[in-house]
Formats: sequence, C-alpha cells, structure tokens
Amino acid sequence: MRQLDLTGTEVDRAGLAVAYAYPEIPPRGWWLRANMVSTVDGAAVAPNGVTRGISSAADRDLLGMLRALADVVIVGSSTATKERYGPEKARPEDAAFRAAAGQPPHATLALVSSGLDLDPDAALFREADTRTLVLTTASAPPERLTALEKVADVIVAGDTVVDPKIAIAALAERGHRRMLCEGGPRWLAALAAAGVLDELCVTMSAKLLGGDAFRILRGGLVDAPLELAGVLAEGSDLFLRYRVAGPS
Repeated sequence: MRQLDLTGTEVDRAGLAVAYAYPEIPPRGWWLRANMVSTVDGAAVAPNGVTRGISSAADRDLLGMLRALADVVIVGSSTATKERYGPEKARPEDAAFRAAAGQPPHATLALVSSGLDLDPDAALFREADTRTLVLTTASAPPERLTALEKVADVIVAGDTVVDPKIAIAALAERGHRRMLCEGGPRWLAALAAAGVLDELCVTMSAKLLGGDAFRILRGGLVDAPLELAGVLAEGSDLFLRYRVAGPS
C-alpha cells in the first residue's frame, strides 16, 4: 500500500499505526470506531451485494491495520455471512505493537444477531483461537442460544433488538476499550443514532455505480455532525477519517 497525506508525503505502515492510533484516554473509557467503504455516488456494496467489488488492495490493507489496533471487531451477523468472515487470527507483522500496547495477539470478533440465525459449526466459532462473542436478545430462540453457548460467549444486550448502548457497555466491561465496527449499514445506523459512535473511517472508492445499492447507513434518520480528522490518498481513492461531534 502506498498512501499519501495531503502534502504528498508517503505514509508507511508504521505511519498508519500512528495516524489511526486510538486515544490513550478515551473520554468515556472506550472508543468506538467504524470503518466502511463507499463509491463516490454513495454505494456501500458492489452489484453482487458485497464490498470487495468497490474495495482495493489499499483499502484492505488499511482494514487490516484497523483490526490490528482494535481490541474487538464488531459486525452484524448478516454482513459477516455475506462477506464470508473467518475467525480473527494473529498476524506476525502485528505482534510487536500489539504486545507493546498490552493486547493479546489478535482482536476478538463480536457478532450482532437479534435472532441468532447462526451456524454453530461455522469456522467463525469452531476455528477461532479466542471464543467469538455473540451480542443477542432475550427473545432469541432458546434452542439456538443453547447451541451457540457451547462454542461462543453469548451476551444478552436487549429484549427484542440488540441495544447499542447495552452492547457497547458490555464489551467495555470485558476490557475491550478499542472497538472497531465494520457494519453492516443497519447496525452502524443504530450505533450512530444511539450516540455511541466516536469515529467514522470511510474509504471513498473512485467509482460510480448508480443503481439502488444501499448506503453505509441504512434505516432511520441520523443527525450526527462530523469533524474531519484525517485524509489520505492512494491513487484516486480517498481514505477519510471523521470524529463524531458532540459529547464524545
């Protein structure tokens, strides 16, 4: 990856780690960052329904760095299924700075699923070095809850839908202060509407798609002013970092 700042200076991997470092003392004791990709005309996925068609090697390298900096990676279960997520694994290139930060070899994966429509035999659970977390609801089918509790740590965070405030508080209580959300758009919209989102990273893919693809937020209206915190470029793609204005 060859990313440049706005002065034209190349930013290497170590520079990315510095640029995207989490606050040492987060105002609320934790910091929730989201990372998404979008085309210039606002499409959050390619026509086949996944992000790879609008992503790039530099975007995926940055995603790897953001995961390397995080304590926990949070993602909606439907997005994890569509994007074919696997379990988080340790990467040799991340070992030194994760150890220096007092972090385990890799981030923990947390899936958000109100109805627990998940396969307990999936690699996300069976091949994980660290037990995957599942954020769910009190109304989830008991038989699915029992099956998943054998292979994952299940957290009830709401009655009929996963409550963002309860979910984030539960993750923080487990020591996950540096959080990374990777969508999907409905879950990200819920986080923003609940006022728990601190930072949004958006890769602006230099593409036009048209059509009716959904945006990086989907659902109810969200009124959250943003403050630009950083800009990088690779080719014609932009890597934007915003902080959510407000109490956080």
